[in-house]
Amino acid sequence: MTIPKLSVIISTYNKPKDLSLVLHGYLEQTEKDFEIIIADDGSTEETQQMLAKFSEKHNIKIYHVWHKDQGFQKTKILNKAILQSNSNYLLFTDGDCLPRKDLVKKHIELRRDKHFLSGSYYKLNEQVSETITIPIIKEQSCFNAKWLKSKGQDVTFKINKLTSFGFKEWFLNTFTTTKATWDGCNVSGWKKDILAVNGFDERMQYGGEDRELGERLVNYGVQPIQARYSLVCVHLHHDRPYKNDEAFKANLLIRSQTKKQRIIKTKYGINS
Repeated sequence: MTIPKLSVIISTYNKPKDLSLVLHGYLEQTEKDFEIIIADDGSTEETQQMLAKFSEKHNIKIYHVWHKDQGFQKTKILNKAILQSNSNYLLFTDGDCLPRKDLVKKHIELRRDKHFLSGSYYKLNEQVSETITIPIIKEQSCFNAKWLKSKGQDVTFKINKLTSFGFKEWFLNTFTTTKATWDGCNVSGWKKDILAVNGFDERMQYGGEDRELGERLVNYGVQPIQARYSLVCVHLHHDRPYKNDEAFKANLLIRSQTKKQRIIKTKYGINS
């Protein structure tokens, strides 16, 4: 089997419409040497049916990694997806983050040994999100600042994520005050490093569960590269009914222990 340059691991839960749009975004990538792995945290058969039809229509191999719905268990399904991956380099994103056509190419170009790439996303409002269609993704209009503004998107400084190239891109990546972190919507790293820290901590629910992995990678000696103005996704609007204050507090405690004790390898990860 030929090893792909990169594995795209897309987390999802019961959003087949959004996921379909995201997959169309990956059809438009200028770099074609990658695989897609869907990390499905217990979706109904509707998602499976959509994936089967999509794969058949577009002649693209998609690995669907699924487990039974037992509440928010994203860290567990991501660990399973990591083991399913065939590439040495992994890009993690979400099933509601549309990739610009150069996303995979940029992740491959910017990767470095003993580093991970910290990207970001530009969040669309509800009104604009509802206008996104397959033709718009093909045209890449949803990454165009003027088009977004014409559809009702408020334009703030963050629009620079979509309009930065060349010197401006370098300048903003270099001098931003935003810390480079492991955010699961748009981040990539070497599989060997992720396995070395034992993947995601499966005790963690929603709220910082991605960042904790990055903090252990840093403890291991893997440094983040700030690339929020180079690695471009737009985020479709959605509610977050799974937010849980108690879980968030528990996650903060785990992250505090990770930092203070300089923990590298979680006992609650891929091999536990």
